[in-house]
Order: sequence, then structure tokens, then C-alpha cells
Amino acid sequence: YNEYKSYLSLVMIQYMLLFSRQGKLRLQKWYNPLPQKDKRRITRELITLILSRKPKMCSFLEYRDQKVVYKRYASLFFCVAIDPGDNELLTLEVIHRYVELLDKYFGSVCELDIIFNFEKAYFVLDELLIGGEVQETSKKSVLKAIAAQDMLQDETESKTGLDEMADKKKLGLTGGLP
Repeated sequence: YNEYKSYLSLVMIQYMLLFSRQGKLRLQKWYNPLPQKDKRRITRELITLILSRKPKMCSFLEYRDQKVVYKRYASLFFCVAIDPGDNELLTLEVIHRYVELLDKYFGSVCELDIIFNFEKAYFVLDELLIGGEVQETSKKSVLKAIAAQDMLQDETESKTGLDEMADKKKLGLTGGLP
């Protein structure tokens, strides 16, 4: 396990893009600061380039001064840019681990899960990667952290809901009879 984790920490991710077969960007995470204009251009160029490739073609390509590794899962493409000296197969492992975590969390993840719960998709990604490097390889640890975050969010939302109900009651805005 520790050996696996040390190998994965050798990969430095520049950015990750998730997009649909129709070319709609669903999620983006940039680990190096770039002007917004450059981000849009890179995103547009990579989506066009990857969607124009045939399914049997290699999932690795050279783009500018980076290597791009991508993988299609159902209707989504997961695209990651890495440094030229980084290992493409380890990057595919990182992509696959992210998909496994999303699958466990959402129960067979689909594009709609990403669209309607994008903040959760980002949270899962942030538990897996920090600063473009693998933080945690254990699925169990990542899912435990996500479950704790969900519990905290549920507690906060229920407390907020109770506070709002108490405020309405004080103001006489409840729907009951006087």
C-alpha cells in the first residue's frame, strides 16, 4: 500500500477536465494559475482534439509542453494534463480511482450526478488530490472523509432549518391557526 502511494505521489497533475461526448465541460480543476483566457483556449482545444480521435487510438497525447492522458467512461471524458516526465499509466490509475470513488459515492455515477451535484464531485476530487498530487489512495479513507463532510453538512442544514422555523414562529409567520 505504501509503495503504491509513493508511486502515485510521483505524478504532478496540472489540471483535470471532465466533459461530455457533446463537448460540454462538466468539471475543471486547475492546479497551476493561468489566465482565464488561456484556460478557455486550452479547454476548447483539448475537447476538440480528444473528441476528434477514434476510440481505438492511444489515450495519451502531447499537447504543448505537457502530456495529456484521457479516458472515456460512459458519456464522460476524464482528461488530465501532466508533466512530460510523469508516468501516463499512473495517471490512468488516478483517473480510474477518481471514477471508482464517484461510483461508490453516487452508486453508479452518471453525467447527471456530476451536473446536479458538482460540489460533491469537487469534494471527492479534493479528498483524492491536493495541489495536483495524490493525497490519499485508500478508497475507504476518502469515502469516510466524504461521509463525515455529508454528516456535518446535514447537521448544519437541519440546524439552519430549525433556526428559520423558530424565527418564523416568533414573527407569527407559521401556517397554523392563531
